[in-house]
Amino acid sequence: MKIDILNIQGKQTGRSIDLPEEIFGVEPNNHVIYLAVKQYLAAQRQGTHKVKTRAEVKGASRKLHKQKGTGGARKGNIRNPLYKGGGTIFGPKPHSWAIKLNRKVKDLAKISALSVKAKENSIIIVEDLAIQTPKTKEFVGILKNLNINVEGKKTMFITPEYNESVYLSLRNIPTVDGAMLSDINTYDIMNSNFLVFTESAAKIFTEEPVEA
Repeated sequence: MKIDILNIQGKQTGRSIDLPEEIFGVEPNNHVIYLAVKQYLAAQRQGTHKVKTRAEVKGASRKLHKQKGTGGARKGNIRNPLYKGGGTIFGPKPHSWAIKLNRKVKDLAKISALSVKAKENSIIIVEDLAIQTPKTKEFVGILKNLNINVEGKKTMFITPEYNESVYLSLRNIPTVDGAMLSDINTYDIMNSNFLVFTESAAKIFTEEPVEA
């Protein structure tokens, strides 16, 4: 698919990039997108939640009264889960929530997500920015020139490598995230209303792979 390159004023530069159909034009596989998003969200969970069992709570270990002859229910010690302050039965314990996905599944999910955004016409390519002094106001102006409402739409700004001026300019905008092309994932793509690639980042898709 061919996309025109815009300048920071939102006007066409006369140049365009032909993005490969095998990445931006496949039939999206919604299930693998779901799996990749699920894996990402699961990885954000710390898994440190824990409660104390009857072996860990404070309290004496002596038996409260004899087993039989009292007319009441049999009891153990004061740490019995049936008492206030006792241990918890089958409570949560620290564990990992990580989900394993094969590399091919993750790659297919990312390609499917990019194809979804391409079908929605949510991909924008802008010429490389030359921001000397980081200014949030200036960056917001550029996004508005691209017809992006920063107050109501989430935007992912993608560069080929880390650009400190760009990062410092966008980090105070709640609805805008910045990432290097190598770091984007399926969740970031699907969680954004617009994907804005710099010209250099978009050209990476058209480069021939280097043979080892």
